[in-house]
Amino acid sequence: MKIATYNVNGVNGRLPVLLRWLEESAPDIVCLQELKAPQEKFPLQAINDAGYNAIWHGQKSWNGVAILAKNLEIQETRRGLDGDDEDIQSRYIEANVGGIIVGCLYLPNGNPAPGPKFDYKLSWFERFKLHAQKLLTYDLPVVLCGDYNVIPTDIDVYKPERWIEDALFRPETREAFSGLMQQGWTDALRTLHPDQKIYTFWDYFRNAYGRDAGLRIDHFLLNPKLTTRLKDAGVDKQVRGWEKTSDHAPVWITIKKE
Repeated sequence: MKIATYNVNGVNGRLPVLLRWLEESAPDIVCLQELKAPQEKFPLQAINDAGYNAIWHGQKSWNGVAILAKNLEIQETRRGLDGDDEDIQSRYIEANVGGIIVGCLYLPNGNPAPGPKFDYKLSWFERFKLHAQKLLTYDLPVVLCGDYNVIPTDIDVYKPERWIEDALFRPETREAFSGLMQQGWTDALRTLHPDQKIYTFWDYFRNAYGRDAGLRIDHFLLNPKLTTRLKDAGVDKQVRGWEKTSDHAPVWITIKKE
């Protein structure tokens, strides 16, 4: 089984790219982030025509997350996180898909930091960690994937010295991610490729993709039940080079059947 995550940076504007990638890569389960579309504007018909069913949590102009599945039922289990009744941002959706709990997240960027946006990032992170801790008690395989907006270590960024004060790389952000990992999650890409330069995002400016000046901020975290089934993981880097594409590339894992 192949599970993928992809920050599409606008599901309607990038729809031709998304559909092309779905056809070429043929993942079984897909998590999308940054839909930038209200609930009623999600392109369900096009997704269905591509062979996928979907659930989504939209928001006008910003954010938005979705889970797609091919030949698998999607049983939604959650949208949003507990702990802040005033939080209206669409950043988390979760479902049971083929016996796997799939959490799709778009963690806040947090810039400029310090400031209110950074405070929101850290508070959202803490709420997410509390929910992740609960998920570890489930007697089911669990994957938490998406755009974490976290650069975990120096190896995950081109010229780390330039990112010291950025919200994606500040010590508070990395400490929050480290605390999440210490709960018992496995970073799928880094586990299989411990020393390899792997990026999942390249800015549109300064020819970042052409220079391979990227970041690794899209992550797959697996609970112990799913970690034992992990076969492979990678990045469809070539998609970042397509015309009118997202600034992220799709990331994927493959898992063995039980």
